Amino acid sequence: MSDTLHVTNYPNDNNDRPWWGLPCTVTPCFGARLVQEGNQLHYLADRAGIRGQFSDADAYHLDQAFPLLMKQLELMLTSGELNPRHQHTVTLYARGLTCEADTLGSCGYVYMAVYSTLAPATTS
Repeated sequence: MSDTLHVTNYPNDNNDRPWWGLPCTVTPCFGARLVQEGNQLHYLADRAGIRGQFSDADAYHLDQAFPLLMKQLELMLTSGELNPRHQHTVTLYARGLTCEADTLGSCGYVYMAVYSTLAPATTS
């Protein structure tokens, strides 16, 4: 694995900071490592970050959708769809955003990546 960081043309890419979330090829992207305690998730601001720059609208939507995404992920832990012992990526959609999350079999963490959902191409 290379010790160098990828280069993009996006301002404020924050490549000089550790990336805590799921690997994400979409920019901008919000990533976080959530602490799992039973079926509850805890967000720690120092284990999260943003690559790229969200539009004001997407940043607002992320702020509004985040509690809903957290609750949905907790319900997935309760139902067993997210399992702390088995790697399995789940995808959620909220307010024009896509959230991918996985425990990566880590027994204590849920890794997430949230990015803007691309609108499907339309033909006229």
